[in-house]
Amino acid sequence: MACSCTPQPKQQSLTPKFKMALWIALIINLTMFLVEVFGGMYANSAALWADALDFAGDSINYAISLAVLGLSLYWRATVALIKGLTMFVFGIFVLVKAGYAYTLGIVPEAITMGVIGFFALLANVAAAAVLYAFREGDSNMQSVWLCSRNDAIGNLAVIFAALGVFGTGSLLPDLIVALIMASLGISAGYRVIKKALDERHISKTFAKL
Repeated sequence: MACSCTPQPKQQSLTPKFKMALWIALIINLTMFLVEVFGGMYANSAALWADALDFAGDSINYAISLAVLGLSLYWRATVALIKGLTMFVFGIFVLVKAGYAYTLGIVPEAITMGVIGFFALLANVAAAAVLYAFREGDSNMQSVWLCSRNDAIGNLAVIFAALGVFGTGSLLPDLIVALIMASLGISAGYRVIKKALDERHISKTFAKL
């Protein structure tokens, strides 16, 4: 097998800007977590509950990312690996949640879903815009960008689900959104895990030189 000659990635020189972006994303996610927890309870929406859990997970991820800024590539990649695993497991959890919601058969309240989904979309678009400049950084930076991107896509899906529930009186649009969010979490988690493992390997290789 050919030996990798890829130079060890360096931490972005824009650390102060990245730190500020993380703080903004953290505040946005904590706020929307509270909104969607109570909104999901009121609307009986599996999609809103799932999205609330996603906001909580992202808040934790942003807080961890703030804690590891300035550390070596190995430790940044290790934290990114944990975050990638969290994203992957969350995707599996949403699949289980959707199946459970289907067995209950309760149709969610569409107007509440739509209103909360709209405000959540605005919040996540703002967070994604702030983090967009760091999407090509190391696995740690990439993971926070993917979190915000997936959230924005998920919120857009919640809005369409609300329209679907309102128009059909069925819970199926709500469940479809949950499946979309699950696929996003699983695919993004796999991508972050793969890059984090590569960076850990590169870091160990350079440490031996």
